[in-house]
Amino acid sequence: MSNYTKSTNFAAKDALASGNAGKIVKGTEIDTEFNNIATAISTKADLASPTFTGSPVLPTGTTGVTQSSGNSSTALATTAFVQAALATMYPVGSIYTNASVSTNPATLLGFGTWTAFAAGRVMVGFDSGNALFDTAGETGGSADAITVSHTHTATSTVTDNGHSHTIAVAGSGTGNPSNQNAGSSNASTSSSVTGITVATTVASTGSSGTNANYQPYITVYMWKRTA
Repeated sequence: MSNYTKSTNFAAKDALASGNAGKIVKGTEIDTEFNNIATAISTKADLASPTFTGSPVLPTGTTGVTQSSGNSSTALATTAFVQAALATMYPVGSIYTNASVSTNPATLLGFGTWTAFAAGRVMVGFDSGNALFDTAGETGGSADAITVSHTHTATSTVTDNGHSHTIAVAGSGTGNPSNQNAGSSNASTSSSVTGITVATTVASTGSSGTNANYQPYITVYMWKRTA
């Protein structure tokens, strides 16, 4: 943008003596001044909804300083303010994730030192009541199956101690006269056992081997800010 600069020294003309030709203001001089004013105005931004070109810079002073993070006023924000606000969102120790871009956040965000984080691991919340999760940065768990494939076998044996059956035997009516009126009597068969054995097998269950103990997951790029 250009500023208006006078081409004619009107004060010097006024100081000249009467009758001096130089004291007269010429039309060309007035035209030059108006042209200079028009050029200067045309290169200035409007007060309402201005459109800037080049690299605008805020003026010095209270309206041009970098505002503090969290400022919700209508003061203009500098690029430094934007960077400071982003840095506040991601303090040292923060985790940045991206589902598709592997670029280091130092390049994407423009600040901080970032290192790749938690390769092949998922994160779990801090729990002071659980010794596994009561310190930040603790690691644990296994990708391999903890409960391996196995079977349970149960055998049931039926024991038969043997038994006999009785049968009725009719009297013969011969021999000793006292036996002629004898009724039937009982006789036992020989004793025997069945020898039955019942075996019961429980079906196999579980999964063994490596990479068989994962929860449902999705892979992303993770970075931790270290400085």
